[in-house]
Parts: sequence; structure tokens; C-alpha cells
Amino acid sequence: MDKQSEKKLMREDFAKALREMDTFLDITADDLMELNRRAEQHALQRVRESVPVSQLMSTPVTTVRADCSLAEAAHLLVEKRISGLPVVDGEDRLIGLVTEADFLRAMGLPSHQPHQNLWQTLESLFQHQDRVRDPEGTVADLMIPDVVTVRSEHTLHEALDIMKKHHIKRLVVVDEERRVQGIITRSDLVRVFFDRIRKPSDASD
Repeated sequence: MDKQSEKKLMREDFAKALREMDTFLDITADDLMELNRRAEQHALQRVRESVPVSQLMSTPVTTVRADCSLAEAAHLLVEKRISGLPVVDGEDRLIGLVTEADFLRAMGLPSHQPHQNLWQTLESLFQHQDRVRDPEGTVADLMIPDVVTVRSEHTLHEALDIMKKHHIKRLVVVDEERRVQGIITRSDLVRVFFDRIRKPSDASD
């Protein structure tokens, strides 16, 4: 018998503990087991959501300057397989963000709509490929200047709240001088979700 199975609480353990307490509470061993299970779940969620953003963010981050051509920026998105580029000034401070959706619109293609799934979006793109045109101008013409950011010391729970509040897919992580330190995306959060549902045996390997 391994140590983990030795420590696992059984129904009979709760029943014996309840009898020892000589309590007048109207509660059964099954109630105690369910209470214990739910408490453990909440505790686990609390611990995992207290993980700092610094442990989840992707780094280093590919950035561009505002005077970068849109064609060059689009090439970076494809080459690096990323969906957004933080825009920085001469001192590497964040001044904007340009995303794949911005490029699609600039090229005359429909970007992803909230009511569409991924396959509907891809189908729409291929249907309109005859309308594709090379993006002209610079990143400054497309970038969003008001970028929602987060600090590396913020927790996963705080990052989730910010993303939900602003309905965004990514957060740029900056320091106190707005220099880019990393990016946290929905993909990073999906990774946390899959880590959460891993079997105990996987985590102990």
C-alpha cells in the first residue's frame, strides 16, 4: 500500500470521527465527506488562482515599433506564430497593441465574430480570399493605444477578472515603467485548466 492510499480518507473514518465527537449536530458521515470534498476543491482552486502572473506569462515577447511597416509586422505574426504584437517606443515602453484581427480588417477580410466558432471564421476567410490585399502603412495606423495591462506580481485570479471585465483575449505584462515583461493569453489559461484536471498519478510522475 502506497503512502497516498494510506492517507486517503474513507467513509468509515468520518463515521468513527463523528461518533467520537459525541455531537448533537444533524449531520451524517456522508455529509462530512461531501463537505470535505468541496472544501478541498475550493482550497485547491484558491491555491492555483493565487499563482502569480510571472509564472504563467509567455516570455520573451516579440515587440514592434510604431513605424514598423504593416507587411513586416504581419510577417512577424506568421513567423512567430503569435496573434498579437505589443508596440513599444524608443525606450521599450508599451504604447500600443496590434493583433491579427486588426490585420484581417486592414486586408479587407472579416475577423472572428463572437457568435462564430473557429471553423466558421476560417470558412469565411477562405470564401473572401479573392478580396485579400496587402496591408499598407505602418503599425501606428492600426495599433490600439489604450492597452489593458497587468503586473507580474498580480495573481491568476486578478488576471482572469481583468480579462473578463474588458472582454479581451490577452494581457500584456508590464513593469512600473510600462516596459513589456511578458504576455498572458487565453492559451495560457487553458494550460492551467488542463493542469488542474490532471490525474494525481500524472502530477507525481
